[in-house]
Amino acid sequence: MKKKNILILFFLLFIRVLSAQINLSESSEISIITAGPGTELYEAFGHSAIRIKDPVFKIDIIYNYGIFDYNAPNFYVNFTKGKLLYKLARYKFKYFLTSYKKDKRWVKEQVLNLNQRQKQAYFIFLENNVRPGNETYFYDPYFNNCATKLRDITKNVLGNKVHFTDKNYNQKQSFRQLMDKEIPWNTWGNFGINLALGNKLDHIADYEAAMYLPDYVNEVFKHSTVLVDGKTENLIKKEEKLLDYKELKQTISTLNPLLVFCFILIIGLLITYFDFKKQKRTKWFDFILCFVTGIVGILIVFLWFFTDHSTTPNNYNILWAFAPNLFMSILLLNKRPKKWLKKYFILLLILLGIIPLFWISGFQLFPLASIPLLILLFIRYLFLSLKLK
Repeated sequence: MKKKNILILFFLLFIRVLSAQINLSESSEISIITAGPGTELYEAFGHSAIRIKDPVFKIDIIYNYGIFDYNAPNFYVNFTKGKLLYKLARYKFKYFLTSYKKDKRWVKEQVLNLNQRQKQAYFIFLENNVRPGNETYFYDPYFNNCATKLRDITKNVLGNKVHFTDKNYNQKQSFRQLMDKEIPWNTWGNFGINLALGNKLDHIADYEAAMYLPDYVNEVFKHSTVLVDGKTENLIKKEEKLLDYKELKQTISTLNPLLVFCFILIIGLLITYFDFKKQKRTKWFDFILCFVTGIVGILIVFLWFFTDHSTTPNNYNILWAFAPNLFMSILLLNKRPKKWLKKYFILLLILLGIIPLFWISGFQLFPLASIPLLILLFIRYLFLSLKLK
């Protein structure tokens, strides 16, 4: 949903400041703009924005809530902590359209069915938001982003006169399942997101919650209604495809997660087989296995307890990416490790056994590509629980 380098474009092409006191003409239009996904991970969900067009005043501008500044102070620290500031930018619509044309991404427009007073209220709200001091907000990819802003602004401006609905929406989908439709499961992006985020993503999302995705903003607005001059009408007056390109997809790399983890599984099974046959233990392999899972576990703990991300708590990937493994990896380098490590690996086997129960029940879905890793961990831990006598 973020647009790369758009901040630079924004400053270069920034237009004259408009006054919220301008009264839009009868010919003015307020539109929901939906753009298709790009090839980069941060473009995978597409983008949403608001267009205001008035031929009488020669106004044709976009209000874009997807702006961020890489060069802002402590950008990466704030990103890690979940305190990422985004801002609303306003600039000429033709520049917005040009950037998507360059990337060959489709763009759809939905003109809202509003009376003059409602259009003016929309305009005033956006102009107030774009003023210095009002234009920034704390970004959340699932609950406060460029798409949810359009839903919330429309409800704020129109109040109980707007009724969102989508009869075609499948009410049994979770936030994670909706996301997995946009990012193929066998990509590193999907694996990383599902590894880092907890079971809040496994809560069922109704059609309004699903509007964190631009496609669902488009669909829900299409099926919703609005009260105009005392009469219930369709919220969308007309639709148009401004750029008609084939939808871009996230590519699955040759060295995709499943392939890499299957290769690691095969290597691990061979090592375990020969260790069992020769009644020995490959210390370096046990060290690497525990060290890596321990590091990942510490990252999960950090995201869970020490950041403000709304979706990183309650992440039960920690059942296999177990933080104490980092310390145990050192002990496993000893030729004669402590006897109590046998009980430790029995505990790890129990934790691994909980994962299928969570997965099947829907309490938390785990990355599909992690299955080979889980198999390897179970077999190696079982071997170590028997070997470390």
